[in-house]
Amino acid sequence: MAAARAGPVELGFAEAAPAWRLRSEQFPSKLYAPLPERADAFHRGLFLFCCRAPPCCAGLRVFRNQLPRKNDFYSYEPPSEDPPPETGESVCLQLKSGAHLCRVCGCLGPKTCSRCHRARYCSKEHQALDWRCGHKQACSHPDLDGTIPDHNFLFPEFEIVIETEEEITHEVVEKENESEIVGSMGEAPEEELDSMAKHESKEDKIFQKFKTKIALEPEQVLRYGRGIAPIWISGQNIPQEKDIPHCPCGAKRIFEFQVMPQLLNYLKADRLGKSVDWGVLAVFTCAESCRLGIGYTEEFVWKQDITDTP
Repeated sequence: MAAARAGPVELGFAEAAPAWRLRSEQFPSKLYAPLPERADAFHRGLFLFCCRAPPCCAGLRVFRNQLPRKNDFYSYEPPSEDPPPETGESVCLQLKSGAHLCRVCGCLGPKTCSRCHRARYCSKEHQALDWRCGHKQACSHPDLDGTIPDHNFLFPEFEIVIETEEEITHEVVEKENESEIVGSMGEAPEEELDSMAKHESKEDKIFQKFKTKIALEPEQVLRYGRGIAPIWISGQNIPQEKDIPHCPCGAKRIFEFQVMPQLLNYLKADRLGKSVDWGVLAVFTCAESCRLGIGYTEEFVWKQDITDTP
């Protein structure tokens, strides 16, 4: 995922990426949001996890990690944007450094296949699933790392490309509102229009604002703006300040980014047998971005359901 920066609102768009890039050791499988003014946050990432089972709403969790430029995990210089030279070898689908991960779900994989001692798993259940999905035939294959089957378990992977949002002018908003009224009302009497205007609810205004903000870029899947206000899809279930817990360091948490409902179109959650859903996922992080060493700290995510919309 490309880097997001503080300042103007930045929009994220899901794009297909080649396998070599998704598996690059420095390709960030996270929202990469460094703080340029902080030496200890040269590398700063936010990881959002979502449980694929709809009843498990508590499965939404977000974590923050940050490191200085000189560290034991990333090279001092940025990685190349060019693909590796063609060698005829297939792309390695397992990272060559870091913790060993389960071939099925990507969680820590302390267990290994007793035959090849190369395939890693988090549990016997996922080892059995991988065996049925093709590891039985590929176990002794020399290209084991390039033959991971689709277990129909994880969400599809994309690169999130970041672009700065263009401000919508008042003229555009007024034109949209006017055309919407004319298109829906036709030759409605003036008294009826006045009555509708008087009874326009706060709920309608919030949803209209949401639609207007995304009108120029309807494919956006993410909005980033550290310290700004999120845009809500509904007037219901909007958090108050007391609903956002402080960071364990004592600092307040501020809004940093939100995941839009458009991302659901890319996740293909229905193919997993169950479907996840949301209207807005708003992530709040420590205002001080407190120091962590090399560890991770949990931040806060607020889920506003799309069913709350008018």
